[in-house]
Amino acid sequence: MDCYFFDLDKTLYDYDFRFRLPELARLSGSSQYDLAKRWWAAGLEREAEAGRWPTTDEYLDAFAAATGSRRLSLEEWAHARSLAMTRIDGSVAALRRAAELGTVSLLSNNPAPVPEALGLIAPDLVDILGDHLLCSFMLRARKPTPELYERALERYGVTADRAFLVDDTQANVAGARAAGWTAHHFAVVDGVPQTDALLDAIEAFAAR
Repeated sequence: MDCYFFDLDKTLYDYDFRFRLPELARLSGSSQYDLAKRWWAAGLEREAEAGRWPTTDEYLDAFAAATGSRRLSLEEWAHARSLAMTRIDGSVAALRRAAELGTVSLLSNNPAPVPEALGLIAPDLVDILGDHLLCSFMLRARKPTPELYERALERYGVTADRAFLVDDTQANVAGARAAGWTAHHFAVVDGVPQTDALLDAIEAFAAR
């Protein structure tokens, strides 16, 4: 069985951090500057994506401690994140098509709260993906490191020639190809997501 792996941000959903940070600041009682400096600029989100805090509670505790802010609930965290997300209809349609052709899974560089909160921030994806919500923190590696691609294959018991990845980041696509996967770069041209090209790539992989 072929396995189709989909990135989340800027692939299935558009993502704009500028709409998230102000709400995080409001909810946590901190400033946007402090949150950005003490968490993101300090590299702690990347560490979270690589599995440093493998549970939602550990992540939210660490976020509060590092930023000196009020501890957020998962629902608050999810609300702030949802403000940055806009569904890309054609990409979700391509995900549905891939689900007809094989196994579909998320494969996203994200920390522990994302799969737990996905029903709050993108419930339509849960309907399609079920519990196939693979995020980098689970694999203790981030795209495009080779270990991530190897561990993702192990999770599903498939070989590289049966794996397809769609991702908006060229380095992640290159990493997948170096690991023997078929990979499609999801592009936006003049503000228009190239979802027809994505669907064509999925059909071509299925028909190979």
